[in-house]
Amino acid sequence: MDDYRAIADAVAADIAAGRLQPGQRLPPQRRFARTRGIAASTAARVYTELTRRGLVAGEVGRGTFVRAGLPLVEPALVEPATARVDLERNFPVLPGQAEQLAASLTGLLRSDALGAALRPVGVSGTRTARTAAVRLLSRAGWSPEPERILFSGNGRQAIAAAVSALVPVGGRLGVEALTYPVVKGIAPRLGCTLVPLPTDEEGMVPGALRSVNVHAVYVQPVLHNPLGVTMSARRRAEFGSVVRELDLPVVEDTIYAFLRDEPPLATEVPEHTVVTDSLSKRLAPELTLGFVVPPARFADRVASALRSGAWTAQGFAIDAATRWIGDGTADAVQNAKRADAARRQQLVREHLAGFAVRADPAAYHCWWELPAQWRAETFVAAAARRGIAVSPAGAFTVGSGHAPSAVRLALASPPEPVLASALGALAALAGAAPEDETAIS
Repeated sequence: MDDYRAIADAVAADIAAGRLQPGQRLPPQRRFARTRGIAASTAARVYTELTRRGLVAGEVGRGTFVRAGLPLVEPALVEPATARVDLERNFPVLPGQAEQLAASLTGLLRSDALGAALRPVGVSGTRTARTAAVRLLSRAGWSPEPERILFSGNGRQAIAAAVSALVPVGGRLGVEALTYPVVKGIAPRLGCTLVPLPTDEEGMVPGALRSVNVHAVYVQPVLHNPLGVTMSARRRAEFGSVVRELDLPVVEDTIYAFLRDEPPLATEVPEHTVVTDSLSKRLAPELTLGFVVPPARFADRVASALRSGAWTAQGFAIDAATRWIGDGTADAVQNAKRADAARRQQLVREHLAGFAVRADPAAYHCWWELPAQWRAETFVAAAARRGIAVSPAGAFTVGSGHAPSAVRLALASPPEPVLASALGALAALAGAAPEDETAIS
């Protein structure tokens, strides 16, 4: 085993044993090197290894700190939070939604219909399912061609299949410097490296693509997770121009796009863009069905990736979704969620007024740049002591760069009164000094 890994193991053991506490600052790397009697380059590798394991996080101008809670490479966004108020996961389920969905499935309980739904289906589903998917996915004047639609088990598998088809093993995938955490887990499993690209108030900066060597780019142009920003028409056109210039494949994640009626990037560069989506946010977290819409040039490769990765959808899920879309249930639930998200954003404006919060009025999440006295990991730990789970910026940060002192708040899960109370508690916490937080009721 390399010496730096053995040293990293020793530091990890100190963290596990509680000798190093969440929020505790590690010494500067040069001091760490002198104390351990190692080269400065070895110390740098130790800190990089600890960051890779999710045990520590760097913050710009502050240093490196022990993370609060478990590593977030496969973050708390994926598993149920244990805190009383979950502002980590973003799976909206509305009152009465189950009854709406159940009513649509009555016909599926007939033995002939159920028997058909339980048969295996291919990645292309059925003609009826593809026609229904066109209705679900169409927005702002864009409609996918029915013959291009493929089905996956869920949205993560849709993304994985697209990346697998476009990026070779050992290849490089460009992503926003703060990105969907699941992509951080998908990339290493597929043997590709994530290349962080800068963002601004409209998302990924297109010109940055000219300065890197990547095989494809993954982007969230509408209601970016975690920043909540959306590309303007001008930015989409600029992005499309650079993509055409570089002949660069694009994986477009539209998971939150149903909340805001904006054209996809596929309208700008249809021949370069693989659109991915799913039912999890639109309907419910356990309704696992993903959609992939590749252009003709990538269709065979994406279909092959779905099959070889065992990421194909189940016939029952496809049939159920087809019924929900066909009778208008999916539209009704989506419209209700748009109104729900807007109400929750109003609570953010009321309770976090005066703080540096970036929030789209249509989004189910917001990005909070914390007051100067707070570090993200310390704030997350303090919030957890109040029974509120939030996600630190480090969960979304790509590469070894320092994570900003910020948190993402997922607004969808708790009832609105509980959300309002939690936001008020977080505001009171943020307004205090970290050393005084234990005195806040």
